[in-house]
Amino acid sequence: MLNVQKNNEAVNIKGSKFMYVWMFLATAGFLIACFFLIINGFKFDSKYSILYLVGGFIFTPFYLYLTLWHLPGLMPGKVLLTIAPGENGTVISKKGTVLIRNIRNIDMVRNPINFINDIVIETFDDKKMKIRTYNLIGDLRYELIVDKYIFPYMTENARKVWDRKVNLEELSKVAKYERQEQKFD
Repeated sequence: MLNVQKNNEAVNIKGSKFMYVWMFLATAGFLIACFFLIINGFKFDSKYSILYLVGGFIFTPFYLYLTLWHLPGLMPGKVLLTIAPGENGTVISKKGTVLIRNIRNIDMVRNPINFINDIVIETFDDKKMKIRTYNLIGDLRYELIVDKYIFPYMTENARKVWDRKVNLEELSKVAKYERQEQKFD
């Protein structure tokens, strides 16, 4: 379920409650499992105790690293981005503000260092803004947000680029979303 809150013509995008639970279980659960392996490995009551210790010591730093990267996103009620739709609409995040009509390209990219999805907005004046999603917005929800709130106010070239990326059939089938016919200038 998409967690969208509308207030005074602005749309606040938050992560879904399901994704909050999923990310917490994934990050904290793997850390707990690593500590469980280490504790049971030190008991030496199994012929696999050495494997438990090795696995626990190898994976604990990795999952601790991922948990520390995801912690800021796990704050309840965190607004990931705000969209003010309209002819002079803007996309507002912690990193800054971008006019919707100034967007040349918008894409969701996975950061290879911390495995977190970022929404990357490229503007016509060759600036890039990355909005960290902390993996709280899935790919389908991202496409739905952009198509519903940003797409109608983008320039014609940016709309063509977005149309090549978005799968409207999948949005229609899975999310029951139909793009509204709009009058473009």
